[in-house]
Amino acid sequence: MGASIGLVNDDDLFKWSVIFEGPEDTLYEGGYFKAEIEFPDDFPNNPPKMIFKSKMWHPNIYDNGNVCISILHAPGADLMNTAEKAEERWRPILGVEAVLMSVISMLNDPNIDSPANLDASI
Repeated sequence: MGASIGLVNDDDLFKWSVIFEGPEDTLYEGGYFKAEIEFPDDFPNNPPKMIFKSKMWHPNIYDNGNVCISILHAPGADLMNTAEKAEERWRPILGVEAVLMSVISMLNDPNIDSPANLDASI
């Protein structure tokens, strides 16, 4: 995985800037994409948020750039979404590498059954 990671602002350790290459054999291959990861005060107990700063057209990315994948959802079971298992959601043992690998995997294999961008899923 080719990625460059740094702080958005040297005074804020909770907000990181990420630039990574689009995965091979996808529509994103050859592109470079900018995102930000923002960590909550109680990290690693709760997941970070990831927001693409590059304009993205993808079923699991909202129009505002927010990434919607299971690993970024709060730990535990979601009674409103029984299709998502607790072990697919955030766990404190996970880290930034797991998030980035999941996002890159998501770019290659979108979950169209649970879209954040309905138009992109169609």
